[in-house]
Amino acid sequence: MEAYYAYLNSLFNQNKNDFSDPSIPWLNPYRAGEFQEQRDRLLQSLEATPRFKATKPFYRQLSPGCAICGEGQWSCLFITNRCNAACFYCPASQTTDEIPSTQGLNFEHPETYAEYVRYMGFRGVSFSGGEPLLYFDRTLAYLKAVRKTASAEIYTWMYTNGLLAEKDKLHQLADAGLNEIRFDIGATGFNLERVKQAQGIIPTLTIEIPAVPEEKDRLIALLPAMAEAGVSHLNLHQLRMTAHNAPKLLKRNYTLIPAERPLVLESELAALEIIEAAQQLQLPLGVNYCSFHFKHRFQKAGFRTRLARQLLPEATLTENGYLREYFGKSLSYKSIALRQESSGESDECCIDLQGTSYYYSLRTIFQETVDPEHQKALEQLLGSEPSSPPDDGFLFRVWQLEYIERGLREY
Repeated sequence: MEAYYAYLNSLFNQNKNDFSDPSIPWLNPYRAGEFQEQRDRLLQSLEATPRFKATKPFYRQLSPGCAICGEGQWSCLFITNRCNAACFYCPASQTTDEIPSTQGLNFEHPETYAEYVRYMGFRGVSFSGGEPLLYFDRTLAYLKAVRKTASAEIYTWMYTNGLLAEKDKLHQLADAGLNEIRFDIGATGFNLERVKQAQGIIPTLTIEIPAVPEEKDRLIALLPAMAEAGVSHLNLHQLRMTAHNAPKLLKRNYTLIPAERPLVLESELAALEIIEAAQQLQLPLGVNYCSFHFKHRFQKAGFRTRLARQLLPEATLTENGYLREYFGKSLSYKSIALRQESSGESDECCIDLQGTSYYYSLRTIFQETVDPEHQKALEQLLGSEPSSPPDDGFLFRVWQLEYIERGLREY
């Protein structure tokens, strides 16, 4: 595990460079064992959830949208970057309106986005922000365009804080074919009134919020009322620290984990305790912990895979969504990018969607000449996933590009 621990140490150094405040309470190695025991107990108490390599513990069921997301069949359109709430945990400022976008691509016209969804073969589309209901007519127009152009079976959902979720708007969204609505009740003091308004109008009601440690007991007490209000799913995210929310998070004395992004340790434990409580109560709603490790690994790999399968269907693709070329003594990996302007790169090609041009290109991210002492071990690694990360630095890097890391990472 030497190479793996070296990688974790590099993440710690990266986090300390990105957030140079010496007072940040990074996870103390002397307390890691105590926290690990607590999490192990919680995971052992939950029903086994091996889906997505055990990165998404859940009770009872996932929403159709969550399953589609994990399978890499989902496009999330950010209708606007502006929001009318002020949640302390929000990772971005969300103060300005922008052109609707996804994956770095802008879609000024609903018809262009709908054609993109059809072309890419997505099975699910979500509308997010910011707050989509601040620009209700815009949101409705993109929803209608997707319904008109994309597959009739496509599953659609919308994220909202609920502040503007009046019944007439909900009826219009339902009539346009919205399958699911997800409320962030953290923006409304954990009030369920807006959620209740949607009952019987939007087919699937979901509450999606970060797992705030201080609100854990309150949320557990609220679980029966959620089920009574018609909520089918409760999705809990892990709090993470960004440059925007750091001043607020650091006031709360959380323990920070130096992963690919700084994570709040207590948020993960709170999410697992809420799932455990729902299981003990045998409530009909599903409760899902959408861990950072799930999002960072599966959402990114899913989009890379979807893009490569659509644009380069003959390429050899790894589980992690990278294109692999191996010719005995030469090994290389490439990633594919879709952009709106030509970058002048040699492997570039143009796609036309409703009169708007998009370009894709390949970028080599790892290339190595394979020496004889590595060749046999490399071919074994390419043939099947090992039970643990390789110790050798070269093989470890190959493992990262080939496979999606399993499980919630140890503290």
